Amino acid sequence: MEYDESDFLQLSGIQHFAFCRRQWALIHVEKQWEENLRTTEGAILHERAHDNTLRETRGDTVTVRGVNIRSVTLGVSGQCDVVEYRRSAKGVPVAGLDGLWLPYPVEYKRGEPKANNADRLQLCGQAMCLEEMLCCEIAQGALFYGETRRREIVDFTDALRKEVRDDLAEMRRLYEKGWTPKVKPTKACNACSLKPLCLPRLMKTRSVSAYLSAAMEEST
Repeated sequence: MEYDESDFLQLSGIQHFAFCRRQWALIHVEKQWEENLRTTEGAILHERAHDNTLRETRGDTVTVRGVNIRSVTLGVSGQCDVVEYRRSAKGVPVAGLDGLWLPYPVEYKRGEPKANNADRLQLCGQAMCLEEMLCCEIAQGALFYGETRRREIVDFTDALRKEVRDDLAEMRRLYEKGWTPKVKPTKACNACSLKPLCLPRLMKTRSVSAYLSAAMEEST
């Protein structure tokens, strides 16, 4: 199946979805957002990574930033922070470069490596888009974490790819229904930028939009 571009989801949303389905729905279905220290630091970290005017060549590696990606089979679009094109006899032609190259996506994250797969799923989704666009196979990529200043190598296994497809399918079902999951408070809520909007104690039966509408009516 192929999706029309007008029906594409944001690939970056899979990281939100894996962290908390309600957070994803608040951002991508209800269009809610709240800045905090973590989101601001993350934006600063990504500012250089997304500067697509920067291109670096070091030996057999060409580093390109802010690469737009899409997949009609997954029905998503987004942007890679960094793609390293590594010269390889097993590579593919890349516009603007001589020879054959294998793409190696690198995603920048503010914090430190996580126990869950949220960041790995986003990176794997990027690789799957690049594979479709360039007609190649990508075995690995990397996550760079701002707190540790180190890379975590990610293998794009069959299991991780299946998780990407399954999560995207569920995201699409919720998006088409316009459904926001109910609150399930966890310790992770304290680190969420949407905590003031989510309001766990008040939102068990109402959506954020319904709560805000009621609050505005009460204030008038």
